[in-house]
Amino acid sequence: MVNELAYALITPYSLMKSRTGGIIGRLIAHSRLTLVGVRMFIFSDEFLEAFKEILCPPNMEPVMREAWLRYLDENLRRQNPWGFVPRCMLLLFSGPNAVKHLKDDVIGSFTEQIQGDTVRGTYGDFIRGGDGALRYFEPAVVTAPSSELNVEHLRLLARYDADGGILTGRCTYPSGKVETALVILKPDNFERPTRRPGNIIDVFSRTGLRIVGTRLFNMTVAQAEEFYGPLKEMFTTRLKPNLTQEVYTRLQNAFAFPFTMLDADHVADTLAGRNAIAEFNRIVEYMTGVNPDEITDPAQKKTASRSRCLAVLYEGVDAISKIRKFLGSTDPTKADPATVRSEFGRDLMRNGAHASDSPASAERERKIIGMWQETEGSDIQQMISQYIATRGK
Repeated sequence: MVNELAYALITPYSLMKSRTGGIIGRLIAHSRLTLVGVRMFIFSDEFLEAFKEILCPPNMEPVMREAWLRYLDENLRRQNPWGFVPRCMLLLFSGPNAVKHLKDDVIGSFTEQIQGDTVRGTYGDFIRGGDGALRYFEPAVVTAPSSELNVEHLRLLARYDADGGILTGRCTYPSGKVETALVILKPDNFERPTRRPGNIIDVFSRTGLRIVGTRLFNMTVAQAEEFYGPLKEMFTTRLKPNLTQEVYTRLQNAFAFPFTMLDADHVADTLAGRNAIAEFNRIVEYMTGVNPDEITDPAQKKTASRSRCLAVLYEGVDAISKIRKFLGSTDPTKADPATVRSEFGRDLMRNGAHASDSPASAERERKIIGMWQETEGSDIQQMISQYIATRGK
């Protein structure tokens, strides 16, 4: 069976109500599909009009068509009655029969019955009054109704790719220091389809911050070495006490003469640099899936990667400290209850997520992974274009 590229667009209301994590968790864990791309959007009026035409054809059931048209105008237009910035989150999935499976089995159809077996059953609403008129409508997620229309939807998303990307500076906040915090969900969250990525985002939703940027990417060895570069020098001194103890434990009974902690410290002085490099390479390999020692041509470091990460930008007043609070201590065993690292961390390295510790670090790290400013032709646009080309459309 040929793989399809399907999409799910999380609505502005779902984002505003911090339902994002729960929806993402369902989309990833309850489907048999692979998440291949994520991007934020704010529809321009031109994009919205084109989207309305393709989503609401004249032959659509009248009540549903009227509900969709009104909803799109009131919730996705930049000038809307509610006065909020209509941020949407686009997720792309790949897999066999992806369009039908995603819509029917995971997102679900609209129903007046109270149920929670699908995304729309849990987070959406379709409520009629006693006279049969529609009283309230919230789809939670927008997706294509069929494989044929899906191609047209994707083509439209690629055409208006410039409406998406990094949305910093669009939202308004109460007085205070507005910051943008970078969060990276680490590779072990994507080793298999689970709710973990969504659950982690759900924890961060308690900060009340706004998601203004997302990118699913493979961190390359070159990026990882630059990203974690400041740790290499720190490791030389920070890890030396543990190295001294390890040397002493292994050698204290190895000789016919006494081997003291002072002796172990002298040996550790010699090995500290090599130990720091070894530990640094462990982090690089964890984040990229590639052991840097196995790369013989340095030029390959710019593309070498086997592991996926999800970068999320959070914006708001004092965003850095709020994110760090709900991230928790680097050591999961010492992290406060209900923090990301307490709930999802395994050890000092596999601790769920990374978050920048200062505005300066956030800027440096965002530039390294390509989340500082938009470049022409996003990953999403290229992916959609390649998919449509393979279908001969």
